Amino acid sequence: MTASRTARERVRAELTREITDIARRQLASHGADGLSLRAVAREMGMVSSAIYRYFATKDDLLTALIIDGYNALGAAVEQADAAFTGGSHLERWLTVCRAVRTWALAHPHEYALLYGSPVPGYQAPAETVAARLRDVTVYSKVIRDAYADGAITDPPGAPAVPAELSAEAPGLKELMHGVPDPVVLRALSVWTGLFGWVNFELFGQFNNTIEDRTAAFDHSMRTQAWMLGLNT
Repeated sequence: MTASRTARERVRAELTREITDIARRQLASHGADGLSLRAVAREMGMVSSAIYRYFATKDDLLTALIIDGYNALGAAVEQADAAFTGGSHLERWLTVCRAVRTWALAHPHEYALLYGSPVPGYQAPAETVAARLRDVTVYSKVIRDAYADGAITDPPGAPAVPAELSAEAPGLKELMHGVPDPVVLRALSVWTGLFGWVNFELFGQFNNTIEDRTAAFDHSMRTQAWMLGLNT
């Protein structure tokens, strides 16, 4: 009986993977709005009712794709950081930033699902949070380690943190335990700067503006690091 259950679980996992693979191809051709369980079923040669045994709604399928996307991005960032064998905290920061950009350029439609226009009517459930935090956790550790080693200082003229922001970003503060509020909030700004750059590049905002985007990206991320106060 145990062997039979294991076989069924294996078949279910394989079919689930096939469904999500087809759905990712639909994202590439039709976007998230055009994602259709019925169309996936047709491509698989399944009757429409059968696919609902795996994903009861389109939102459930979207959630699976989002979790897969966040996990893939998180894994890419984790691997890049783990492979960083030495050098400055600034170089480690650049390594993490480059990993985000490299993954996004290699998986533009999955990235667009995560960071593009919201899907009308879809609200990501709490089960997406753990996957979403994988890359943020690496980023936070980079900042935390740099601050602990004295590699982050307040840049000249850095604005003071308004009193009303003292209680903001509690989750990020938890990940950056021991890092003072001004650094945490600057870290939030430069992290959004990273994704802002990637969005501009991926969605064509640099067309006819910047040709050497790799060099420009590195310069921008060094500028973001300077804003953070990370210089070594």
